[in-house]
Amino acid sequence: MELMSPLDSVFLMTESREHPMHVGGLQLFEPPEGAGPDFVRDIHDAMVANHDFQPTFRKRPALTFGGLPTVAWTYDDADDVEMDYHVRRSALPTPGRVRELLELASRWHSGLLDRHRPLWEAHFVEGLNDGRFALYSKFHHSLIDGVSALRLMQRTLSTDPDDTELQAIWSLPRRKRESGPSKRPGLTQLAGSIAAYGPSTWSLARAALLEQQLTLPFAAPRTMLNVPIGGARRVAAQSWALDRLKGVKAAAGVSFNDVVLAMCAGALRYYLLDEHALPDTPLIAMVPVSMRSPEQADSGGNQVGALLCNLATHLDDPVERLETINESMRGNKQIFSELPRLQAYALSAFLIAPLGLAAFPGFVSTAPPPFNIVISNVPGPTEPMYLQGARLDGNYPLSIALDGQALNMTVVNNAGNLDFGLVGCRRSVPHLQRLLGHLETSLKDLERAVGH
Repeated sequence: MELMSPLDSVFLMTESREHPMHVGGLQLFEPPEGAGPDFVRDIHDAMVANHDFQPTFRKRPALTFGGLPTVAWTYDDADDVEMDYHVRRSALPTPGRVRELLELASRWHSGLLDRHRPLWEAHFVEGLNDGRFALYSKFHHSLIDGVSALRLMQRTLSTDPDDTELQAIWSLPRRKRESGPSKRPGLTQLAGSIAAYGPSTWSLARAALLEQQLTLPFAAPRTMLNVPIGGARRVAAQSWALDRLKGVKAAAGVSFNDVVLAMCAGALRYYLLDEHALPDTPLIAMVPVSMRSPEQADSGGNQVGALLCNLATHLDDPVERLETINESMRGNKQIFSELPRLQAYALSAFLIAPLGLAAFPGFVSTAPPPFNIVISNVPGPTEPMYLQGARLDGNYPLSIALDGQALNMTVVNNAGNLDFGLVGCRRSVPHLQRLLGHLETSLKDLERAVGH
């Protein structure tokens, strides 16, 4: 057995039937020309036959002597991992539209992972009426965070459409560490960080309280998205051309992530107006950022930080909204850049910590929300990718809805597209698919406003 990190333990302790704590993804593939009717089955069978597991894909929560199931990991032997359970093959009901695929993914994303087995699953899906097939996968957040999961999934693919080697995500060797001195902080670095704590803490307090450069939790308005949630989920997914967002970025002189946030902000404004639920004050988004160094890309566990961003949803003008988002992100990033690494971790933990308060009965119903929504922008492949010649058409990330955070919006770039994955509480976020139309309207608003 090995002890869990405190954060990994929290993801398991806070999970319940109403709050599944796994991240996932839905990939759409276009089979190669000439692929026969057994193409997907052959891939599935080859993967099921692969029992070469990295440790991350063999571990599950251990029952300790005190009976606590969330403080240590145990590892199953490779022969004890039941591959037919973890890697499955399904078919869609007629008429086999993407709509039926998303409904199936919604049900899978609602279910808890079995804690008596390693905490991951993969589902191949056939029967789409346009000839494509899909792969839905999910991993418990205590096992691996979303950024690492997407990077691992990307490594199973090839940039060569003629490459027939089949890579299974659970058997990928970890990347070799780059040569050079260790990245771990030594005693001298740690002492320097502690010595700098006083001045940087004063700088942080001044920026937060006097200059209002740092966005703090509990400044967000209460909305229909910030309510207790049930266990059922609904997912929605769609792709947009990267060039459209890059055009807005160039014309407005902001970052690409600012454009993504502004596109989401405009869509949320339209959606809440439709529901007669738009607050007078702006929504606040929590924007996760990876704290991993390059040599930690394949490591398990969680190394995620966070920024809070003013989405300016109270503003009707899309340019003013974009400028406010840009200013908010620049101010928050500047604070983080001036902190030693250990203190940057501590500040991120402080910003994320209010999510844990949702576990206390009545907290979500009575306290103001720490923020309104989580919006993540995750790096993805920059060129076309293939699975045994099948081209990756869509790569939709599916994350976690939480008590008090009924909607999650996550995006990942995929060659020339930006793929959006939305996850919402089925009860608390009605008509989730309408947000896809509002995202398109919001992007058009930005394009017109900046003259692109």
